[in-house]
Amino acid sequence: MTKNITRVLKILAALIWYIGGFVLLSKGISLIKEGVEIRPDQNWHWLGLAIGLSLGILKAVFIFQKSIHRNMNRIESLEIPRIWNFYSIKFFFALALMITAGVLLSRAAHGIYPMLISVGALDLSLAVALIGSGVIYIKRWK
Repeated sequence: MTKNITRVLKILAALIWYIGGFVLLSKGISLIKEGVEIRPDQNWHWLGLAIGLSLGILKAVFIFQKSIHRNMNRIESLEIPRIWNFYSIKFFFALALMITAGVLLSRAAHGIYPMLISVGALDLSLAVALIGSGVIYIKRWK
């Protein structure tokens, strides 16, 4: 029974991870598109896309994969796993802060070309990092 609950926790953790990645991907692309609509004569959006993709790959390999391994090890070591244990309490607080900061940054960026491109690149980098590193969850959720 504990093994089944542990597997469910791993799947939930992966699901939340990927949902976050795809939400940020959509948001990042949307912000960059808004920037292009405001200033179609500018080409900074290409730099924003390149930086977002590059930083995302680096974050996936050097930061997020390690985080996933730590979380999977934590889940596997739970003596009495509960459904809410797919992430630690600290992670949930950090997630709430990150979502709040992302919403505030996005709202502040609307209508301001450099901010739209910058926040879009930031969201894109996080999306690529989440989606790219999420393969670790898939490999380890057995």
